[in-house]
Amino acid sequence: MKRIYTRTGDAGTTGIHGGTRVPKDDARIEANGDLDELNCQIGIVRSMLRCRVKPGTNEVTKDGFEGVAAGGFSDSGHFFCPRDEKPEQRSPADDVLSCVQNNLMTVMSIVATPAAEREKNPNQLPDNLIEDCEKTIDTLTLQAGEGHHFLLPGGTPLAAQLQMARAICRRAERRLWTLHRQDPLPETILQYVNRLSDLFFVMARCELSAQDWPEERWKAFAYKNQK
Repeated sequence: MKRIYTRTGDAGTTGIHGGTRVPKDDARIEANGDLDELNCQIGIVRSMLRCRVKPGTNEVTKDGFEGVAAGGFSDSGHFFCPRDEKPEQRSPADDVLSCVQNNLMTVMSIVATPAAEREKNPNQLPDNLIEDCEKTIDTLTLQAGEGHHFLLPGGTPLAAQLQMARAICRRAERRLWTLHRQDPLPETILQYVNRLSDLFFVMARCELSAQDWPEERWKAFAYKNQK
């Protein structure tokens, strides 16, 4: 690519998979815009995790994600990007979030493809995507302890950024459902984005627990805890 700008979007349209052009505020573009924002927010979280490596050592400061690999998510072998750091220099959460970012890129490719053209899209999500995510959530919940309350977003800077990821994820989920009513999406995508918001919430709780930072509770989850 000789230049980054193409001028093709100056009239307010953009291209999607298959060559069709749609308005820039089309439901498909709105959904992908929120997924892109979510991916950027995860990048902020990962950058903060990288800053926790103690200078001159391979030691990662305590972050509460020690057992995350036991949940199966970071062991799945999907979409890991090669990096120069040794494994002991990274928080286990970094590998989990790397996997999430790469999966989100695939999700965005599928979302950008109309249902009638989807078989032509070579990008595919792992078969065990939802199961891996749920295992990781369960593992982290054991570490953080059961949560029964809405929390005020905040606490440590990392916990606050994870809560922001959760909120962006919820918005992306709403946009995906709007698109789904117009052009059905694979069920796996809708389920995955829903689970991701839970993942970010429990990661924020793990961070608070690891740093001995009290949770600021609002009200109990009546709709979740009353059966």
